[in-house]
Amino acid sequence: MAHPLRIGIKLSQQIHPIDAQREAWRVADAAGFDHLWPFDHLIALGDDPTQPIFDGWTILGAVAENTTRARIGLNVTGNLYRHPGLLAKIAVTVDHLSGGRLEMGLGAAWNEPEFKMHGLPFPSPADRIRMLDEACRVLKLLWTEPRATFKGRFYQLSDAVAEPKPVQKPHPPIWIGGSGPKRTLRVVAKHADVWNSTGSPEQRPALLKVLAEHCAKVGRDLSTIRLTHNLRVDDPDAALKQVEESIHYGFSEFLLFPASNLPLPRGVEKAAELLPRLRQLS
Repeated sequence: MAHPLRIGIKLSQQIHPIDAQREAWRVADAAGFDHLWPFDHLIALGDDPTQPIFDGWTILGAVAENTTRARIGLNVTGNLYRHPGLLAKIAVTVDHLSGGRLEMGLGAAWNEPEFKMHGLPFPSPADRIRMLDEACRVLKLLWTEPRATFKGRFYQLSDAVAEPKPVQKPHPPIWIGGSGPKRTLRVVAKHADVWNSTGSPEQRPALLKVLAEHCAKVGRDLSTIRLTHNLRVDDPDAALKQVEESIHYGFSEFLLFPASNLPLPRGVEKAAELLPRLRQLS
């Protein structure tokens, strides 16, 4: 494998009480998961948007303080929720709180109802991807330059100061989620350290071919991008088979969804039982 096999877990901050979430973070950290991932939304997903949900980045700061070894991130931050200047500051804070364990998940945002509810702009798909591209450039500038100037279509910086810089150099690894072949994968080729595929298993070989073409156009080797996708573990044997097939195509990072019918800490424990079998696949 071009990259080491790493297994993460998705930890929902929706519905679950804070005490249960804290316990789930500790369990996941101690169980040996390589990374832990809450998500980023303003309202609960699913049929009932009135269910309680906590802010992703605030939760991630708490995860940083309640864990010691696993890397942490949001799968993925919705770019439209925050100006990238603010987001750069929030992310650096979490990188310092965690001692340099942040993985910077980022996506264009997709859940239109929460934007309508809060009166937030929700541009066209093409403009959301253009904004994601610009946001990646802004983040990198703020994380690496003493003063940053940027004149984009959607974002502007004027001799901007952003201190301190991240613990990780040159900056935390950037994960970009999405599978749009024309625009999203072009942004992945330009900016991502990790591509978080949201396509179906059947689509992945074709999407990888498209990503390789985008990489060639920007002068980048596809093998420098780590490949990842999410998967459910309700059926352990099916999950193992899917991981094995994905490894064949070069995927090396996998994010497990715990069983939704169990309390969150118990769901994490159950998912952790699969770790030894997954490790053997490397």
